[in-house]
Amino acid sequence: MSSATDSRAGTRRAVVGAIAAAGLASAALLSAQGQLALPGLDSLELLARFFSHALRPALDYGSPFVPVGAPPLLLQVATATWRTVQLAVAAMSLAVPVALLLGFAGASAWWRLPGPGGRAVLRRLGPLVYAPARVVMTLARSVHELLWALLFLAAVGLSDTAAVLAIAIPYAGTLGKVFSEMIDEAPRDAAVQLTGSGATAAQAFSVALLPRALPDMAAYSFYRFECALRSAAVLGFFGPETLGKFIRLAWNESLYAELWTYLYALFALIAVSDMASRALRQRFLGETPAR
Repeated sequence: MSSATDSRAGTRRAVVGAIAAAGLASAALLSAQGQLALPGLDSLELLARFFSHALRPALDYGSPFVPVGAPPLLLQVATATWRTVQLAVAAMSLAVPVALLLGFAGASAWWRLPGPGGRAVLRRLGPLVYAPARVVMTLARSVHELLWALLFLAAVGLSDTAAVLAIAIPYAGTLGKVFSEMIDEAPRDAAVQLTGSGATAAQAFSVALLPRALPDMAAYSFYRFECALRSAAVLGFFGPETLGKFIRLAWNESLYAELWTYLYALFALIAVSDMASRALRQRFLGETPAR
């Protein structure tokens, strides 16, 4: 036991040492090529001014050049937050149904269930559906939502539709892949018993297999919704009036107090989403709160 423990400790030390050596070698190489730029005094001063406003977020505009008729700052923050939520909800409303279809088609459990009769047809058709679904999911999630946003903005112009599609497509691919794996990894004992009793594959899948995977699928969907909120905020840098747009404008104008106001709104939005998803999981999925 002692020798095994010593061997594992030695392996960990060797891995840490190799990582440290690789980091030092990379730093030396970048320094030799003149590409390792340490922050100068101007950068440090900028960071200091930025973080100095963290405890003093703005409650009103700090710029004297406020357009006539502009809403109060806090109302604008609330509006941008609501727009962020709207884009995230719209994107997930498209992504989840598509992901359910892709997840079902990309799972092998529904056509590999044992049993006589029509199972032979399923076993022939299953791979023909499975492979294209996996390819579609891979292609959809291989391109980041920012690249999808650039593509749709060039194709249809600046619009909320472009932002929604830019989030929905990669999220559908990611959700579909995870859904298919959760379905395949769900225990099949009850489904096998049903098929052994004469139930069809569809009956066994819908009654004994899918319900076991559904809680994990729902929990992961809640997590992806939090990610969609962040993505919707980031896409504001491209024009949609989410929190990201006003964060970018405040940064460009060096209005750090206003910038922190928008950042705190984003922090609060993610925190509220996390608490809401936890409450929904406890209410509908029977999860017990952590103690």
